[in-house]
Amino acid sequence: MSSVAVTPDPEITPKSADASLGGTTRADRVKRRLTSPGATIAALIIAVIWTIPTFGLLLSSFRPAGQISTTGWWTFFGDPQLTLANYGEVLFSGSASSPQLGEYFVNSLAIAIPGTIIPLVLAALAAYAFAWVKFKGSSTLFVVVFALQIVPLQMALIPLLQLFVTFLQPFQDALHEAVPFISERQFLPVWIAHAIFGLPLAIFLLHNFISAIPADVIEAARVDGAGHGQIFFRIILPLATPAIASFAIFQFLWVWNDLLVALVFSSGTPDTAPLTQRLAELAGSRGENWERLTAGAFVSLVVPLLVFFGLQRYFVRGLLAGSAKG
Repeated sequence: MSSVAVTPDPEITPKSADASLGGTTRADRVKRRLTSPGATIAALIIAVIWTIPTFGLLLSSFRPAGQISTTGWWTFFGDPQLTLANYGEVLFSGSASSPQLGEYFVNSLAIAIPGTIIPLVLAALAAYAFAWVKFKGSSTLFVVVFALQIVPLQMALIPLLQLFVTFLQPFQDALHEAVPFISERQFLPVWIAHAIFGLPLAIFLLHNFISAIPADVIEAARVDGAGHGQIFFRIILPLATPAIASFAIFQFLWVWNDLLVALVFSSGTPDTAPLTQRLAELAGSRGENWERLTAGAFVSLVVPLLVFFGLQRYFVRGLLAGSAKG
């Protein structure tokens, strides 16, 4: 009785055989674990723990000052008392030396909007250059820009302030004489400082996204006679919108919530002081007016929430696309 040798089919691999037998891949197993009931319960527990302090702060903003200074926010459920006096003091109380909160809202917007747009414009141009414009030393320069992210902000404040005093102050003085409005609101140093601190991360994230665009698209545009300007404005910017929106959220929130940079590079007067500086003053010199601070904190959340919900459809797409390469 002769035996017939059976040779395995080279097209059938262990992976395909496992799939044909109803097996699952590693990605499927990871997805199943992340969507399991245990993972869902853990995520809910973490969300509740993370939300409890914010919920307590919200309750404290509506509690009378006497209760806040003597009892914890959790006692509200045993003796519920609510008042809008805290918000009334924050929104409508003011003086000549300390205007109402609306004035500081305008200052924060005047700082946050240019402080977001300037680094985005510069970073988009630099990211395109690093990704698709080959020049000598581009790789080394990109590594240097990426390494600037590890420089602590606090270490750069004094050297940057010295550079501003030496080089920027004469230009700013001349600009003040030409435009009287700018002499009252000196936002230029704050804009430049926020742009400098935000550029390394912006260039890195946008470069990862822009460099992942298929080369065939860029080459086809070049064959049609498009220059760098046309490629950048007609191809790169529309495709990079999710990444740009994602970083815009990060940068806007960072600038809006910043206090240190604003204290160092602004004059500190009500004409240029941001909302965060006013919030620090609401609590008093010894923190005795904590009820006003809680109300002011939630008032300051309005603009960041509007920005986040307005751009949230781009947030996850841009963040994941920017982190998937490199």
